[in-house]
Amino acid sequence: MEVNNLALTQYRNIENLNIDFSGNLNIIYGRNAQGKTNIIESLWLLTGYKSFRGGKDSDIIMFGKDIAKIKAEYQTSIRKIVSEITLSDKRRAYKNGILLSSPSKFVGEFPVTIFSPAHLALIKDGPSERRKFLDVSLCQLSPSYREAIKKYRYALMQRNILLKDLQYNSQLYDTLEIWELQLALYGAKIIYKRLKYINYLKNFSENVYNGICDKAEKFSIKYVFLNCNGENIESEEEIKQLLKEKLKSGRKNDVLLKMTGIGPHRDDICIYINGKSARVFGSQGQQRSAALSLKLGETEVIKEITNESPLVLLDDVMSELDYKRQDYIFNKIKDYQVIITTCELSGEIGKHEGKIFRIENGGLS
Repeated sequence: MEVNNLALTQYRNIENLNIDFSGNLNIIYGRNAQGKTNIIESLWLLTGYKSFRGGKDSDIIMFGKDIAKIKAEYQTSIRKIVSEITLSDKRRAYKNGILLSSPSKFVGEFPVTIFSPAHLALIKDGPSERRKFLDVSLCQLSPSYREAIKKYRYALMQRNILLKDLQYNSQLYDTLEIWELQLALYGAKIIYKRLKYINYLKNFSENVYNGICDKAEKFSIKYVFLNCNGENIESEEEIKQLLKEKLKSGRKNDVLLKMTGIGPHRDDICIYINGKSARVFGSQGQQRSAALSLKLGETEVIKEITNESPLVLLDDVMSELDYKRQDYIFNKIKDYQVIITTCELSGEIGKHEGKIFRIENGGLS
């Protein structure tokens, strides 16, 4: 995939902006708070997800205005597409001029990987960040995964509500099984797809880490689910039965805690360097290399599964990395369309050819 043009209107501090991108490297530089990340964010919204910066859509609209617009023209391997998003009282999405029933219809249509300073904490933060990393990647790749996540979260919410209500009406206890069947059904689909994804990611991310450290260290990842090692589980049906059993055996504890303590919403990716936990024992440099390996591995997985090269967004992350890691990134992503934001053209960034844009007060110069 290749983005040819991006147009923004009344988007945060950007009144009007129009960019024709290079098919390879694009560098957007400027001082802080000038609008660099706003450009990256607008492209990310075209994936159908909410902003990676958090907050409400209304925060994106320029102060004093009623509407913001994003429009991108891009080319996939088979056709040209124009995607548009308008933000006003609600978010509306258009594809080739046709209003979509929901902005979420963009999910999977616009493959993107993003690497920001926040992702450098992917290793040292809690399991929720690593689950989010998995879910965002898989939702881009599989409509059935998105549907399973949606239905699983609904069943989880209903079971948790029921667990809280049991203190007022113990007769509701028998109805727990209804929601457990739903949790087992959709939870098994989620876990099974995560396991398959991890098998792809494992190979790519290990190769990236080997490249960064010249094979001096051993990097590995493992998906840990349902509080078991899972080595002998080979099918979705086996996962479903195991999840049913664990939900049933955990009822007493769940009633006490008033929450569901087992399931894909509690699972994790364990990352190891030389057989030890990178989160607990890894140095800052090792943790950064591990996070970089996961994100670059994600890029390779998307390309492998979809046969489309995702757009690579690097938001103000290069300054956080030493020259060796910067150089490795550039060599690894040279065959992708890349958009980099940075405060200044220095180090490895300044050595590479591509389109360069300077941004100041929301405008290009």
